Amino acid sequence: MTTLTHDSTRTAGLGFAFASAASFGLSGSLARGLMDVGWSSAAAVSVRILLAAAVLAPLAVVQLRGRWDLLLRDLPLVGVYGLLAVAGCQLAFFNAVERMPVGVALLVEYMSPVAVVAWLWLTRGQRPGPRTVAGALLALLGLALVLDLASGAAVDGIGLIWAFGAMVGVTAYFLISAQEGGLPPVVLAAAGLTVGGTVLVALGAIGVLPFAATTAAVHFGGVTVAWWLPVLGLGVVTAALAYVTGIAATRRLGSRLASFVALTEVLAALAFAWVLLGQAPRTVQLLGGALVLLGVVIVKSGERSAPA
Repeated sequence: MTTLTHDSTRTAGLGFAFASAASFGLSGSLARGLMDVGWSSAAAVSVRILLAAAVLAPLAVVQLRGRWDLLLRDLPLVGVYGLLAVAGCQLAFFNAVERMPVGVALLVEYMSPVAVVAWLWLTRGQRPGPRTVAGALLALLGLALVLDLASGAAVDGIGLIWAFGAMVGVTAYFLISAQEGGLPPVVLAAAGLTVGGTVLVALGAIGVLPFAATTAAVHFGGVTVAWWLPVLGLGVVTAALAYVTGIAATRRLGSRLASFVALTEVLAALAFAWVLLGQAPRTVQLLGGALVLLGVVIVKSGERSAPA
């Protein structure tokens, strides 16, 4: 009976993880459409985060059921989550892509599963097994192919530092989300998004981040839509849904396995870019996608311990 329950928990966790990866993967294409008509990246990200916080706030209040002491007890954790996993990650990534190719920045950011494994090894003595190591190497190789880095583009030193900052933010996202016995997923997501969005808006208000937006129609693959549709998609699907399902997945799978499954976000981003922006993937990218999935399967097969 215990084995069946554990298996059903893992199955549900995988479902949440893939849903989260697909939701996060849609953000790039929707944001690209907005930026093509005059939105700044900072404005698109800030609206996305604050809209998600507004959507989740009523649900969070219901889920708390008046137990505000839970939120007060975990305020420091919420602050770290909002600053690192939301605002810090977004700010670092966009600063990185200003100085280096997007593909290189993404590759550094998506080294977060390796960082999660290293953190758990150093702080909790959870040494990775051979399958985890093999799957990690295979997934990272596949990721490099998906991002098509064979051209050998030059890397800016400051940009690389920012990219590693984004990796720290993603790593914090998985480690904090995995903590059991804390805030319910919706509450943690709503509170963290509120903190992160507020920080980004404050940075924009003092001129650190450029803010620009427009009500011009947005174009996707020959289809023209009103500006508010991609904005709504960014807030509800790529943030509210993505963060809640991501937290739910991480609490069922553990931070290590969840971080590897999250690599499929890159594959989802590639698919959405193909459908919405007409950016067809190359053969080498399809091969890389197959390697990423195989790497995730190998890591999962080696994860027999309880979620971390």
